Amino acid sequence: MAEEREPEDFEEVDAVAVLADQGALTPRVNPNAAGMVVAKQAAAVAATSFAAGVATVAVVRGARAVRARRRVRSRNKAQQLAPVLATRSFLIDVHLLGSRD
Repeated sequence: MAEEREPEDFEEVDAVAVLADQGALTPRVNPNAAGMVVAKQAAAVAATSFAAGVATVAVVRGARAVRARRRVRSRNKAQQLAPVLATRSFLIDVHLLGSRD
């Protein structure tokens, strides 16, 4: 069986109880100050989220506008070449067969 060892280096702490009536040792915290920090953080998150949303909408609208311009240009080029009188669509199925050997 393994021998149980006591720790060689340990810290011994003596504590003295301090009563709450001794107000000099208790820190004074303004409850309104803590609420203000939370409110500022919430406002910062809301503003950042709004700005990110506005930027996303601007990017998407810009991309759509670029695509629309490209479509208009391609239509103009197609109209300049020759007028299309009719179009037909055919389904073609191509099979490549190997030898039977």
